[in-house]
Amino acid sequence: MYVVRPVELADIAALEALAAVTMPGVHTLPKTREKIADMIERSIASFAAHVDIPSEESYLLVLESPADKTIVGTAAMFAAAGSNGTYFSFRNDVIQQVSRDLNISHSVHALTLCSELTGYSQLSSFYVGEREHGTPEAALLSRARLMFAVLAPHRFADRFFVPLAGVTDADGGSPFWDALGRKFFKMDFLDAERVIGGARNRTLIVELMPHYPVYVPLLPGDAQAAMGQIHPSGELAFNLLTAEGFEADDYIDIFDGGPILQAHKNTLRTFTGALQRRVTTAGESPDRGREPQLRYAVSSGSEHNFRAVITHCAALESQVNVALPADVQEALQIAEGDTVICVRI
Repeated sequence: MYVVRPVELADIAALEALAAVTMPGVHTLPKTREKIADMIERSIASFAAHVDIPSEESYLLVLESPADKTIVGTAAMFAAAGSNGTYFSFRNDVIQQVSRDLNISHSVHALTLCSELTGYSQLSSFYVGEREHGTPEAALLSRARLMFAVLAPHRFADRFFVPLAGVTDADGGSPFWDALGRKFFKMDFLDAERVIGGARNRTLIVELMPHYPVYVPLLPGDAQAAMGQIHPSGELAFNLLTAEGFEADDYIDIFDGGPILQAHKNTLRTFTGALQRRVTTAGESPDRGREPQLRYAVSSGSEHNFRAVITHCAALESQVNVALPADVQEALQIAEGDTVICVRI
C-alpha cells in the first residue's frame, strides 16, 4: 500500500536521488543536498506551525513505496506565492486596435507582465517514478495536496495555481526564452534558471523584464508555438490537474512560456467531493464481496500528522462511517472512531 506523508529529514538521500533524474530546469526539486535539506526543514516547520493566515509556509509530501519503503514521488505546496516578494507571470491579453479613418478593427494578442497570482497558493514539484506513471497512486499524490488543504483551509488561499514546465529542446534551450527573456537577461535559459533558482518573485525579474505589453505577432514562430505548451514530462501532471478542475488559459510562465493552471477551490473536485467520515473497522462477511467496491483516496483528519492512501469500499455518499481494514488504519496512523477525509478517485 503506497502512502503519501510529509517529508522527513531521513528522506534527504532519497530526494537527492530523485533530483538527479533528468527533468526540465524549472518547477522541480532543488539540485543540491543543502537546498534539499533547507526545503525539508521548512516543510517540517510548516506542518508543525499553528497558522491563522497563510504566509511563507511550504509543505512537501512524498509518495512511499510499500515494498521497500523507498520514496518514489514528491509533491509540494506553497501557502502564499510571493509572500516574501511578488510572484510574476505573463497574462494573456487581447488589445483592440481600431482606425476609424481606414475602417479597420482587429485584435492583437499581447503578453503583460503581472503580479496577479501573488497570494494564491501554489502547487509544485510534482514527480513520480516511471513505474508509478499513470497509476492511481500518481493521482493520489497529486490530490493529497488538496486533501490537506480541505483538512486545513486556514493554511491556504481560496485560489490555487500550478506552473508547468514549458517546451525545451534536447540541450535545455527554450524557444520562448530565446525570443524574449534572453534579450533582457543576456544569458541562456538554464543559466537564468540557475540564477533565479526556479523562483518567480525575485526583484531582478521586474528590473529586467519588459514593463510594457509584448505583442505576440512580433515574436518568432517557434516562440509563439511554444506559448502555453507543456514539456512532455509534464503531461501526467497536466492531465491530473485539468481533470481536477484547473484551467490554463490566462497566464504563462515568464521564462519558458509554459502554462500556468489556476482555479478557485470551490471549482476543484477534491473540495466539492470531499467527505468527512468516522472510521469503523472493516470486518469480513459473506455479503461484503457482493457490495460494489469503489476506489477512494483517504487521508487522516489531523493536520499535524497527515497521511493519505488509496482504499476500496462501498459508496460513502449515504453513509456516516467508513469501514477501513486494520492495515489501512495502521498506514494512516489512525484508530477506530477517528475522522478521515475521503475523495473518489
